[in-house]
Amino acid sequence: MLEISHISKTFNPGTINEKKALIDVSFTLNDGDFCTVIGGNGAGKSTIMNAVSGVWPVDTGSIKIDGIDVTTLPEHKRAKYLGRVFQDPMTGTAGDMQIDENMALAARRGKKRGLKWGVSRAERERYREELAKLDLGLENRLTAKVGLLSGGQRQALTLLMATLQKPHLLLLDEHTAALDPKTAAKVLAATDRIVNEGHLTTLMVTHNMRDAIAHGNRLIMMSNGQIIYDVQGEEKKKLHVEDLLHKFEEAGGEVSDRMALS
Repeated sequence: MLEISHISKTFNPGTINEKKALIDVSFTLNDGDFCTVIGGNGAGKSTIMNAVSGVWPVDTGSIKIDGIDVTTLPEHKRAKYLGRVFQDPMTGTAGDMQIDENMALAARRGKKRGLKWGVSRAERERYREELAKLDLGLENRLTAKVGLLSGGQRQALTLLMATLQKPHLLLLDEHTAALDPKTAAKVLAATDRIVNEGHLTTLMVTHNMRDAIAHGNRLIMMSNGQIIYDVQGEEKKKLHVEDLLHKFEEAGGEVSDRMALS
């Protein structure tokens, strides 16, 4: 479902600020894989996300989504293949619009627009059912402005919107980093349920080592623009935080404060 082949990316080449963000990175995600990506600051985690979504082009290599070569496609043309949830809960939703209106925009993405009423009764019922699964009380607040929601509620809504139309690939870019631990746990539980029910191929970037171990069937650790550890299946289930720290130190990586605190 995702095939990354020998991609490299250097920012500000030939200057004093030159930074090799990705160095010959390759990996493949099969249909239904849920892969967590962990690493310190500047490891290349977010650069991978932005390379896949087309925020900036890669210098070398290729990126394929579901067999389609998207390497040279601009960001807006890749959007139809992707669902994405960002770190900032304010991103991904329109704060001045109602919950049902936000969901209608997400549900109709890529479809032809007509002159019918904005949100039908049948659509509202579907949205109410989906929101009820989040267990955040949003199913009774369909006409509330999204800007009035808490960060956790808004992030959970963004997650739901990103998956209303099944994406080829779901990108979760530290989507619980800005939330308190209790709310983050709820959003991660919703993530697991939505990914498993929809059999979604997912790439989740996180600084939290416990979350990286607890979620998904595969874990990739990055340092200085390269993959230094790739584990999956039964081997991943047996991992402990101490194992990750040892692997990171083995590769000469620097454990960031956020990773240590997690």
